[in-house]
Amino acid sequence: MQYKYEILTQLNKYKGKDKVRLHMPGHKNSGDFRSHFPVAGIDFTELDFSDDLNCPSGAIKRAQDDLAVIVGAKKAFITTDGSTSGVMSMLFVASRFGSKIIVPRSSHKSVFNACRLFNVEPVIVQGAESEGVLLPPSAELIEKLVVNDRNIAGIIVASPDYYGNIAPLAEYAEVMRKYERFLFVDGAHGAHLFLEEGRKGYAGEFADMWVDGVHKSLPALTQGALICVKNPALLQYAEQAVSIFRTTSPSYPVMASVEYAVKYFVNNPKLLSAAKVAVQEFKGDLQGITFYPSGDWTKLAVDFKALGISPSEAQTLLEKKGIYPELNDGRYILFYLSPSVEAGQLAALKNALLSIASNKKLKGTYKGRAPIPTAERTYSFLYSLKSKSEYVPLKEAAGRMCAENAGITPPCLPVVIAGEIITPQAIELLSKAGKTFGLVNGGIKVVKK
Repeated sequence: MQYKYEILTQLNKYKGKDKVRLHMPGHKNSGDFRSHFPVAGIDFTELDFSDDLNCPSGAIKRAQDDLAVIVGAKKAFITTDGSTSGVMSMLFVASRFGSKIIVPRSSHKSVFNACRLFNVEPVIVQGAESEGVLLPPSAELIEKLVVNDRNIAGIIVASPDYYGNIAPLAEYAEVMRKYERFLFVDGAHGAHLFLEEGRKGYAGEFADMWVDGVHKSLPALTQGALICVKNPALLQYAEQAVSIFRTTSPSYPVMASVEYAVKYFVNNPKLLSAAKVAVQEFKGDLQGITFYPSGDWTKLAVDFKALGISPSEAQTLLEKKGIYPELNDGRYILFYLSPSVEAGQLAALKNALLSIASNKKLKGTYKGRAPIPTAERTYSFLYSLKSKSEYVPLKEAAGRMCAENAGITPPCLPVVIAGEIITPQAIELLSKAGKTFGLVNGGIKVVKK
């Protein structure tokens, strides 16, 4: 079946007909702005022909209905506010069913922000570590938590994560159904997985509610995402949530690109197959280079520890060649692919990596990084946030209780969480990180003694 691009078709139908734009946005599709931003021609507001995301009845409604069918949801909501608005919506819904929610330690900062806003206590769990990366916690651990606490509404888990680890969603779903709780999935990095055979690893196969970060792994403009609901019991709360957290001035180009992205490879499956073959061939040509064992073919993390080469020096050389990776975590350089990746791009990356791997001057430059900290928790997350606090220099914070999450960005994951005791390992990780959150002028917020 070939799907029509409802929103884009509607916008293009009226593009150029509104010769006098006496409505928002302020650029008016005129002058110098139009020459610098060609998308201005379809950057409309809520007009008679363009439909309204907050009360859809035309092209947007048809698009959302199509998208729900494609991804297997009871209802799908386009959002132009990124996956974060989806996370906020899910925690809002969860707060209607309990005062706590299970949160894996490797969760995005938006999850903790949402817990803070809705006064939901995150029950933080830490999975095993594999090759320097935290794995999702086991379903057995999750069940032990749920069975003993009726206040837990369910679990919110990122799947896949930045490194392509896919959580055991089927097992989580079984536990949640058994105890009448809910599975929420932050699928910011997995929107493309609905295209996999059998939808392997896709959040929508198991979650009661999930978010697809469409712009991250499909051909959509930045901030384009989907909020999806499968469990009818959550629908009324989800509708309330999106009405609160989505902007009332959504970008029409972003909306159109979300619909386009989800439908494009359904309409053009041969292009998806070609991209996957190109990635397989690319990896097969890189003898001597080790990748993190990802469960998602679009996440390629090169292990520079195995090469004995500094990833920072390697990244500098890559960028000199015009190759920009997603992130460098001190051990891995992550190359974030998608079904839109082209063979020429992979060829350039292959040549650059082989050149770096054979560079004798780089051998022995790898210095390692601090291990992922395991922190002692003495007070709850919410209690610590509300306690009297102060900032102390990061280097002097060992043994103090953290009063504000602090971590590394990207990928916006916490190194130390409010309520935890700050360890020397956490201090080392934060001190060596290039970009952080939660630190102010070299200081970290701690609970006053």
